[in-house]
Amino acid sequence: MFLDYFALGVLLFVVVVIFYGVIAIHDIPYEIAKKRNHPQQDALHIAGWVSLFTLHAIWPFLWIWATLYREDRGWGFSTVAKRELSLEEDVSTLRQTVTNLQARLDQLEQAKTNVVEPVITNKVEV
Repeated sequence: MFLDYFALGVLLFVVVVIFYGVIAIHDIPYEIAKKRNHPQQDALHIAGWVSLFTLHAIWPFLWIWATLYREDRGWGFSTVAKRELSLEEDVSTLRQTVTNLQARLDQLEQAKTNVVEPVITNKVEV
């Protein structure tokens, strides 16, 4: 009789631990978002609760969503845009330099063809 009640107590204890464990696990993306000062913390928190009803099927996506944002660099795309703008400026500078060099080369070649080269004749006097 004692073992029946003991088994029931262990069973209830395991069910309660699993229940609270699942609830604690679902909140991990929200805690990450809160720590990183994520701009969409509330949406992540609500989506975490929704993931309980989907048996945590969307939970990995919430984890990714929460970890993508960092306060020091944002979403990480702005640095790429700045780098691309810098590269575009470098390319336009290089194009201008190549255009200037090409024009200068054309001038030099044209000046070379305009100069009349003296004709050397070989006259042999007898």
